[in-house]
Amino acid sequence: MQGEVIAWPEDAIEVGRIVDAWGIKGGIKVLPFSADPQALFSTRRWYLKPPEDKAVPSGASAPPALLRITDAREQGDVIVATAQDVPDRNAAESLRGCRVFVSRASFPTAGIGEYYWVDLIGLAVVNRQGEALGEVADLLDTGAHSVLRVVQTADGSAEAKAAVERLVPFVAAYVDDVDLSQRRITVDWGLDY
Repeated sequence: MQGEVIAWPEDAIEVGRIVDAWGIKGGIKVLPFSADPQALFSTRRWYLKPPEDKAVPSGASAPPALLRITDAREQGDVIVATAQDVPDRNAAESLRGCRVFVSRASFPTAGIGEYYWVDLIGLAVVNRQGEALGEVADLLDTGAHSVLRVVQTADGSAEAKAAVERLVPFVAAYVDDVDLSQRRITVDWGLDY
């Protein structure tokens, strides 16, 4: 892997973070960002970026851009994994804090009526009357269900100064249709809510 040029996937999605070493043979613990971490199990190619808040010390080597996973399994709240390029505990400890990405194309197919949050972010949201409510900026997990955080700016720009934020429960009672091909979600929600 030394000197190898790694082609970073254009559709890379951050799915977890390495939180610690595991065992003495180079295992790692990954905290997944999803309660159902199937994206981590769907591929054996995990791409790494260093933590945002931690610069690589001078003289130290940067973390590898790619881990070739040989084994991964759930263990409590984390995923424990081994990789070809992590030979021992010291190498595993040097990866602490690294962000783990996988290609969106490798995610398992979502079931009917199920969506990955990453696919919903950026979709236009309109109500039954055809009035634009904004775009999905984020989703919130309330435990019982997810909530769309829909942001609408006064001039349609990304400026948040005059933005109107709406929180729409992502449940069948309010969400009529999700059309990924048209990049639109239709909801039963008024402009004055």
